[in-house]
Amino acid sequence: MAELSLNKTRAIPENLIQECIAGNRTSQERLYKYFAPKMFAICLRYANNHQSAEDILQEGFIKVFNHLDKFRGDGSFEGWIKRVFINTSIEHYRKATITQRYVEIDSAYHVSCKDEDAVSKLSRKDLLSVIQQLPIGYRTVFNLYAIEGFTHREIAAKLTISEGTSKSQLARARAMLHRMLKNIK
Repeated sequence: MAELSLNKTRAIPENLIQECIAGNRTSQERLYKYFAPKMFAICLRYANNHQSAEDILQEGFIKVFNHLDKFRGDGSFEGWIKRVFINTSIEHYRKATITQRYVEIDSAYHVSCKDEDAVSKLSRKDLLSVIQQLPIGYRTVFNLYAIEGFTHREIAAKLTISEGTSKSQLARARAMLHRMLKNIK
């Protein structure tokens, strides 16, 4: 594994993962400090609020440290750790939506965003804030589809919902985002 740069002057050594597996707290702290900001951004996209995102971050890192020995090095370590955090976020979604009901695609309506320029005018923080206002089902499907690039079939499998439900949730998320963005202008 190549060295990961903490900044221009310090780098994480190649043996960092092995040191973390061995329980070296200093190495674990270095790994955490390097990846926490990027992983927290993922958590924020899926969470209802800052506190929930922190909970997901904490749980995600516990999983990372408990399962570091399962990283085979086939792909990038950052890709592996990102997948852990996406899956942890999805688990939080499932726990929160056990009693929620979904509307099938037949009940959804088509929405086209005529003012796509509104999104480009928002700051990243403002856009994240708007996305966090979406109901959890809409937000999760929107993140998985629009940001992570999953197909509706993959989303359906991950969330144990139908493809139609995934499409419906995405359509409703887009409609709601469109309304919210109109109000911001």
